Amino acid sequence: MCNKCNDLIRTIHSENHHFGWDNSIEPVHRIKPGTTLEFQCLDSSGGQLNKHSNLSDLTDLDFSLINPVTGPIYVDGAKPGDLLKVTVHEFKASGFGWTANIPGFGLLSDQFKEPVLNIWDYDANKPTTSAFGKFANVPLKPFAGTMGVAPSELGLHSVVPPRRVGGNLDIRDLSAGTTLYLPIEVEGALFSVGDTHAAQGDGEVCGTAIESPMDVVLEFDVVNNKSITSPFFTTPGPVTRHLDGKGYQVTTGIGADMLEGARNALMQMVDLLSHQHNMPPEQAYMLCSVCGDLRISEIVDAPNWVVSFYFPNIVFE
Repeated sequence: MCNKCNDLIRTIHSENHHFGWDNSIEPVHRIKPGTTLEFQCLDSSGGQLNKHSNLSDLTDLDFSLINPVTGPIYVDGAKPGDLLKVTVHEFKASGFGWTANIPGFGLLSDQFKEPVLNIWDYDANKPTTSAFGKFANVPLKPFAGTMGVAPSELGLHSVVPPRRVGGNLDIRDLSAGTTLYLPIEVEGALFSVGDTHAAQGDGEVCGTAIESPMDVVLEFDVVNNKSITSPFFTTPGPVTRHLDGKGYQVTTGIGADMLEGARNALMQMVDLLSHQHNMPPEQAYMLCSVCGDLRISEIVDAPNWVVSFYFPNIVFE
C-alpha cells in the first residue's frame, strides 16, 4: 500500500486519453519531480466491452479505439539524455475483466479463427483470484501493460507495438512495488499509461490477458545524464509467488526457429490441458494466455533452441 495514496493526490481522469504516441500532443498536466499521481485507465477495448458484453460486442469492436493511454504528463526538468523514474505504488481494481480470442491475433491465430469472449468477475477490494468458468481459478497480479514516454520522431505512432521508450510492454512483473526507468527523448518526457490487466502469463499468447480497467498510482522522478537504450526495471522481491505454490506442468518446443518452438510448446500445452480437464481447446488457449509462461530455456546449443511453456497447477486447486 502506498503511504502517499490519499485524497491530496491529483487524479488524471480517463477522459484525458489518446491513441498512439505523438510528441505534439499537449500534456494534460505538468508536474515537478517527486510528484505522485493517480491515473484512471481504461481497458484495452477503450470501454467498448463491459461486464454485460457478449460475443457480438467483441465482433463489433472498433479497432481505432483500442489501447487508449491516459496522459500525457509533462515532468519539469526532464530532457533528452535523462531517465524518467516511475515508481509503481498501487493498483485500484475495478472487479471486471475480459479475455478474448480475436481472429487474426495471437500466437496460434492460424488455428483459432473464431471469436471467443470470457468475462471475469473478481473482488475489487481484494483482487486475489478469479474463476475461469467451471475450469479454473486464476491468481491475480494487477499491472499496467502500457507505460511509456513520447518518441523523438515526429508524427503519430501506433501504441500497439512496444518501443525503445516503453509503451505496450505487457510485462506482467511491472506490478506494485516495481520501479521502471524509461529513456527520455523529448522535453518533459510526456508520459502516458494504460492497458491495465488483472492477470497475464508471460507471452500473453492469445493476444489478450485479463483486460481490466483500473486506477494506477505512480510517482515520478528524473535521473539526470543517465542514458539507456530501452526500458529497465527493478522488482521488490519474487515475481511468480502467486503461481508457484503447487508446481508446474511444462511442455517444450525444440528447433532452429524460436518462434516455431514457442508455437509448438504452446500447442502441446493446449492439447494437454484440453485432455486433462475436458476443456474446449479455445478455452485452454485463453487460459494459457492469462496464467501460463513462455520461457527461453536454452539459446546456446546451435542449431536448436529450447522454448518451454510453464503452466501452474495452482489454478486447478
